[in-house]
Amino acid sequence: MNSTEQANSESHYLLLVVAIVIGITGVYLRFADFHYSSFIANIILIIGVLIALKAVFAILK
Repeated sequence: MNSTEQANSESHYLLLVVAIVIGITGVYLRFADFHYSSFIANIILIIGVLIALKAVFAILK
């Protein structure tokens, strides 16, 4: 498999979609009204960003 086919692999883009959904969940949780909502939202957003960066670097590799 050459590098173009590997970069266009469906698994990379599924990982990006999952990362975006996790990130959006983190953003929406900022508006929730419970005790540690901002802290939990930040953690979820960071997890989404890390997953997205992993997918992007896998595509660039």
